[in-house]
Amino acid sequence: MRFIADFHLHSKYSRATSPQMDLENLDKWAKIKGIKVLGTGDFTHPDWFKNLKEKLEPAEPGLFKLAPYRTESSGAGLRNSDSQTRFILTSEISCIYSKRGKVRKIHILIFAPSFEIVEKINIHLGWLGNLKADGRPILGLDAKELAKIVLNTSGDCLIVPAHLWTPFFSIFGSRSGFDSIEECFEDYSKYIYAGETGLSSSPDMNWRLSAMDKITLISNSDAHSAQKIGREANVFEGDEINYNNIINAIKQGSKSNIQYPKSNIKLTYTIEFYPQEGKYHYDGHRLCGISLSPAESKKYNNICPNCGRPLTIGVLNRVEQLADRPEGFKPENAIPFKSLVPLAEIIADVLSQGVGTIEVDKEYKNLIKKFGNEFSVLIDVPRQELEAVTLPEIAEGIVRVREGKVFIEPGYDGVYGKIRIFSRGEQKTVSRQKTLF
Repeated sequence: MRFIADFHLHSKYSRATSPQMDLENLDKWAKIKGIKVLGTGDFTHPDWFKNLKEKLEPAEPGLFKLAPYRTESSGAGLRNSDSQTRFILTSEISCIYSKRGKVRKIHILIFAPSFEIVEKINIHLGWLGNLKADGRPILGLDAKELAKIVLNTSGDCLIVPAHLWTPFFSIFGSRSGFDSIEECFEDYSKYIYAGETGLSSSPDMNWRLSAMDKITLISNSDAHSAQKIGREANVFEGDEINYNNIINAIKQGSKSNIQYPKSNIKLTYTIEFYPQEGKYHYDGHRLCGISLSPAESKKYNNICPNCGRPLTIGVLNRVEQLADRPEGFKPENAIPFKSLVPLAEIIADVLSQGVGTIEVDKEYKNLIKKFGNEFSVLIDVPRQELEAVTLPEIAEGIVRVREGKVFIEPGYDGVYGKIRIFSRGEQKTVSRQKTLF
């Protein structure tokens, strides 16, 4: 059995996050997207953790499901009485501290197997900072010390450096990171089994560093609104879904010589953003509208040619700095990946409408109703079946994304890249003869 998991997201208690990021909406959108296992996010926040304990009930070992609940529209009956979505306890911590004469800003994703373990972690971290200030708390804590606290609480927890290459807040970030996992975590490096690629990098970029061979590359949405869950995700195969099997499957994707407990599931591939669409792929200076490739930045000595200030060095450039392998290198037994574009963006490009417009929303709902969920549409449904229920241009767009035939203007310095399915000079004749809307 195939199932899809997205482990990293945020609740409504995180800054710059939708107030709709509650369990009910997350459960609803997991079904729409086709996600089986969803991270809770933000388990360190006292109000969100209280919400999790009140609204989730045990499912398989270490996993939870939304308990049945009533709404005004459900009358005497209960909503969600047969939810298939499973929640896994996760949270992100922002560690900001000084090490070796430099300020470090590292985001760390934590997986935990139970509410009891989370409570112990929260008590300890609560001594070190204000957990109520933000769903993703900022702690003046060395990333190594965070790993020590979490793993001493339970060896069943998993520590994952988040969005590995983001310039300002990651382990390899150009502005505040390190040059290796060992430099960051020291003797706790042996417990780092996985890293998160982030929206601005893809596995093939990470494969250029031989040091990355010993960890598993996972991908998650880091969503701040429910509609964004699954924009990056992990695809597993297997029938025995539980916390330990998921964690062991992630560990077994690494190239370490350590023998892990056998898992009855396997990480088969990851789903990625096209990395150019991420907002830190290229170098640049947002205020001046300057976007540069690494080669162009080198010509300007990493200085903005417009205002003379330092450029924000993006992910592609940072990978080039640390890489010890040529572009295109693929390690033996590397976990494969698929690059996709969210369905609403494909429809919007075809219809020349914004993602949130009525026409795009109607056609999105039409495809979900016909084929069950978004990932089925993006990955599985044959072109012929798509063309039977939607515009041929939309079917063509979905197939082009599968084949990597897209046009992308790379993102830079906090500006998302722009993706187009059809070239500017290409004629898009959207047939109005189909009764779509």
